[in-house]
Amino acid sequence: MLQVHDVATLSAWYQTTLGLSSRHGGDEYEMLFDGDDFVLQLHRIDAHEHGFSRPDADSPGAGVSLWFEAEDRSTFEAMVERARFAGATIVAEPAWNPLAHHYEATLHDADGYVVVLNSPFQPDGS
Repeated sequence: MLQVHDVATLSAWYQTTLGLSSRHGGDEYEMLFDGDDFVLQLHRIDAHEHGFSRPDADSPGAGVSLWFEAEDRSTFEAMVERARFAGATIVAEPAWNPLAHHYEATLHDADGYVVVLNSPFQPDGS
């Protein structure tokens, strides 16, 4: 679950940028799915019914990054192109990460969270 300032805006960002779909919707809470797989919850940061909030509400995404792994390299490339088409802020262009043995690209979502798209682990780098 991400605690965010604007649930509707973030929901739209994840739907447009990553192709997730809404199964709840609303101004305070959202559930996002990839097909039948539950992927992400969004909760408005100042809605206190759960009794928690981020320690520094003015610093979105502090210490948090979300990673979305593609099924294969071509799916990874399609994810990056979808993000570009959606107008996502790409802070690191797709590149090979030799330490992680995969390709990755880094985005910022509409609330400032770091979102990393990556290909599957490839020990040989191909």
